[in-house]
Amino acid sequence: MNRLPILILASLAAALFLPAANPVPVPKLPDVPPVPRADLVKQIEKGVYFLLDRQNKDGSWGSPRNTKGLNIYAPGFQSHYAFRLAVTSLCISALIEAGGETPQTRAALKDAEAYLLEHLPKLRRANATAMYNVWSHGYGLQALVRLRARAKDEPAKIKKIDALIAQQFGRLDAYESVDGGWGYYDMRLGTKKPASSSISFVNATVLVAFHEAKMAGIEPPKKLVTRALAALKRQHLPDGSFLYGEYLKNSPRRGINRPGGSLGRSQAGNIALRLWGDKRITDKVMVDWLDRLYARNDWLGIGRKRPRPHEAWFQVAGYFYYYGHYYGALCLDHVPAAERPRLQDHMATIIMKYQEKDGSWWDFPFYDYHQQYGTAMALMTLQRCLKAKPAKAPAAPEK
Repeated sequence: MNRLPILILASLAAALFLPAANPVPVPKLPDVPPVPRADLVKQIEKGVYFLLDRQNKDGSWGSPRNTKGLNIYAPGFQSHYAFRLAVTSLCISALIEAGGETPQTRAALKDAEAYLLEHLPKLRRANATAMYNVWSHGYGLQALVRLRARAKDEPAKIKKIDALIAQQFGRLDAYESVDGGWGYYDMRLGTKKPASSSISFVNATVLVAFHEAKMAGIEPPKKLVTRALAALKRQHLPDGSFLYGEYLKNSPRRGINRPGGSLGRSQAGNIALRLWGDKRITDKVMVDWLDRLYARNDWLGIGRKRPRPHEAWFQVAGYFYYYGHYYGALCLDHVPAAERPRLQDHMATIIMKYQEKDGSWWDFPFYDYHQQYGTAMALMTLQRCLKAKPAKAPAAPEK
């Protein structure tokens, strides 16, 4: 019996399913000059002013206006309802993190909170094929948890927010893929229980939101967490990349699934697995993937502002740029303290150079949502690049 085919198959199986590792040298850039805190604060303030200026009269952010020749598939009003609620949730989180306690920020958050509490309960999937609402439920959870923390002296409001958080858990249960986790398209069957492919970065996004809720004392449904983690782990490749979605499991070396194509997803996947206790996501993995993000930033950046999704090298889409850096910034809290300042300076240097003259950041022309979500993610990224102020030296004793 010729054992060669069996040995080849065994080798392929081992290559695909061994625990994640970093088998090749990790590129590492020379250190950049420390970013002056005053410059960083100035750009954050300018971004905050942009969000305050672009808020809609009803308290939301974003709209279906500003279309282009090639638009993202968005059937029915519920698609844009989902886009607006997801973007509004991101802007709420960004203003809570970076907006300070100015009268303008408080007024904007008051209006945004009213919009979110009224409209998030009404959101459903757009049709049998499009489920952009999963993004709104995930980012809505983060915004609700943060609004809840601000309402510590308002028990009636907390009760209302808690009920809405529970509803978001229910919605994510209803729209969970049969494979575990979530996808935003069901092009297979269009069934009530979605037959959508489980998408790695959607799973990571929701798992991060679930963990934030857990840290606030609100336990997400264990079944959803377990199944989403299993789906995310199935899409985690030996080189540390993540499949775009489970439907690509038979094409693990396709460009979009290789390290260059995964740069915008690996940060989200790593932080999600780390938060939920995956021991494979060590400090070294976190640092190595941040170094990859910085050293190979052009693999991700070449897609920035391109109008067609996935037209860039490694099939990268523009909308992964600020998404990838935002989740990379979340990783900064989980790297060794000795490495953190260097990694913060690299992150800040990258993000700061792309701020537009009007104070916004954007990476993909997307109706009238792109400047708002890009700015929100950039602000939360830069906020995590602010280093602790040095302690004041004690006054010299009087002689």
